[in-house]
Amino acid sequence: MMRPEGKPMRIPIQTLDASVAGVGLKPGTFRDQLWEGVTLVVFLRFFGCIFCRETIADLRKLAEEREGFPRVLFVAEAGTVETRAFLRRYWPAARSVSDPHGVLYDAFGVGRGFLKTFGIGVFVARRRATAKGHEGGEVDGDVLRMPGVFLMRAEEVVWSHRFRHMADHPDFADLPTL
Repeated sequence: MMRPEGKPMRIPIQTLDASVAGVGLKPGTFRDQLWEGVTLVVFLRFFGCIFCRETIADLRKLAEEREGFPRVLFVAEAGTVETRAFLRRYWPAARSVSDPHGVLYDAFGVGRGFLKTFGIGVFVARRRATAKGHEGGEVDGDVLRMPGVFLMRAEEVVWSHRFRHMADHPDFADLPTL
């Protein structure tokens, strides 16, 4: 999500100033949910996705173990009730914006991909997630929705990870320092 000249990409004002609802949020807009300094904005797939569960567990562990790890704000296509129930199990202190219509996903360019749900990379990642103790659950959302990870400073995306397939994710322990 960086511009070709290497400058951070700004998120549209209408996206930043859109009212949001979710779990653990301050009343207000998407902008109000961003912390001072940097925020790691993580767009999740559906909650039954084994890779969604792996991502949350990996981020929770790093956030609890590493001082200075960016604060995480999740975005989920589920409603607030479903998100609260899910996070109660996987990361009770987490904050998440509910985006059941995918408006924020679209604004950040987090797309859908049929061909990105198959392949050797997905098979290998499934083995990795299973080895960490994760299991898939009920399909409760858009199985074609891709995940997204964006490191933001104020309203600018200063780093992002482009997913090759639904199971790909960056080494969160090696995020750029800002």
